[in-house]
Amino acid sequence: MSALNSTPAAPLAPQPIKNRFNEMSSEEFMKIIFTELQQQDPFQPNDSSALLEQLNSIRSIESDISMGKQLESIVFQNQLASAGNLIGKRISGLTADNERVAGQVKSVTRAGDEISLLLHNNWVVPMESVEYIDAEPLQP
Repeated sequence: MSALNSTPAAPLAPQPIKNRFNEMSSEEFMKIIFTELQQQDPFQPNDSSALLEQLNSIRSIESDISMGKQLESIVFQNQLASAGNLIGKRISGLTADNERVAGQVKSVTRAGDEISLLLHNNWVVPMESVEYIDAEPLQP
């Protein structure tokens, strides 16, 4: 009797779904509606209001998603600007390794969505880990 090798098949990677709905202009949308109305049986009309309601719901959801992404971008830019205002000021906070450090902010760095402050003593403090900000800059 021979043994069967059973190696599980690799899962198929999901294919990205191209959403052309966002690319649709109002004119194209109206053409679709009018084409549907022309193709329907006049003695058994389709419920066009249900179609319009569904399409409006889809557009509303996509609009909300887009607005959420724009809001995230605005919040990130605001954090970056706030971090820039700390240059030259003395701060204290925790490093990524949870070490409590303090020093004068020399520069601001960005790595992906992470904003960090580089101190004069070469410590790096993530912006969300700042615990104290001295309003007075250090005198040289």
